Amino acid sequence: METKAGDPGAFAHFDLSRVDSPAFVVDVARLRANLAVLADVRDRAGIRVLAAMKAFSMWRVAPIIGEYLDGVCTSGLWEARLARDYYASGKRGAEIATYCAGYKAEDLPEICAISDHVIFNSPGQIARFRGVLDAAKDSGRAGFDVGLRINPQHATGEVAKYDPCAPFSRLGFPVEQLVPEHLDGVTGLHFHALCEQDFAPLAETWEAVKSRIAPYLATHGGPVRWLNFGGGHHITRADYDRDALVAFLRQVKAETGCELYLEPGEAVALDAGILVGTILDTAWNGMKLAITDISATCHMPDVIEAPYRPAMLGEGPAPEAGEPLPLIDRGDGLVRLGGPSCLAGDVIGDYRMPGELAVGARFAFLDQAHYSMVKTTTFNGVPLPSIWLWDSADDRLECVKCFGWEAFRDRLS
Repeated sequence: METKAGDPGAFAHFDLSRVDSPAFVVDVARLRANLAVLADVRDRAGIRVLAAMKAFSMWRVAPIIGEYLDGVCTSGLWEARLARDYYASGKRGAEIATYCAGYKAEDLPEICAISDHVIFNSPGQIARFRGVLDAAKDSGRAGFDVGLRINPQHATGEVAKYDPCAPFSRLGFPVEQLVPEHLDGVTGLHFHALCEQDFAPLAETWEAVKSRIAPYLATHGGPVRWLNFGGGHHITRADYDRDALVAFLRQVKAETGCELYLEPGEAVALDAGILVGTILDTAWNGMKLAITDISATCHMPDVIEAPYRPAMLGEGPAPEAGEPLPLIDRGDGLVRLGGPSCLAGDVIGDYRMPGELAVGARFAFLDQAHYSMVKTTTFNGVPLPSIWLWDSADDRLECVKCFGWEAFRDRLS
């Protein structure tokens, strides 16, 4: 999987020695720029935009997100609590939409009390929890809509395991199975079908699904008053056709009479953060090797899971697509970077380093604010990266969080 991002922006001039290592550094100015783009699309299209916390939940910047967007979407009770405590404020007031592939009965009352939309993965769950939902509404403490996630059954993703519409996907109710009884008490439909994609796949997906859901829309006498088109939209990428997106959303809104939602995650923090690391050791085993204090396993698991090759700040020309891994020194300067863990597969990739390959040298991977930060682990006792906030507009730099060994100890018993 090839990363669609990697613009260094102001980080091209950032002194990596200003922070400890490993460390995430998030640029407030770039974050604001991304949010301004999303807010502009929202205002021109007349829709609502929620930030997906699953991708970027750095609650220190929640007030900034609240200045631009309409709220957040969460993936269960713990994210919903975080949303309530840190994101439910700001000039616009935050809306909270919660979707989970499988709810627990004991979590639902609190989720209903926190959320404006509670979205289910299947009609079976809605029916099974009808009593819990009715009790939550009757209590007077919860004013929420019930939504259903559908699977458009139209795959557009580059990698099947990252495509919610891949064959046999567990995510969303297959739209071809939808019948009126499934929408008893449901006022909205949700589909999340994209992954790091432009506008065209969204338009294709809508064409594939709209005739199947048309009978359930309010304009046809049905119960559906809102449609949530989920995330995966790389709206803040420079080459995204935002004008086409706005025109499309305005047309869908006019045709359906529904309130429309988008839930960008990566787009909020795209190219807004780096992960700074240090070379710990160098070696030779048929090619140049380097051990770093950044671990693919612990700090960037998508490198292994997707897999993909993260862009490096200041790197020389990258290997050509499909270039074979070198078995002998070809004099091309490639260095294989790997983490400090004992896992043989803890390999980040092959790079042409921007400076001298030496113990103690600093380097950084680009576009690491989203997903990497929320997926870190302490496997093998590998330390967690600290978290820094930098504003490239005025050069203010602050350490937001530094993890001691207690972070490892306290996850165990």
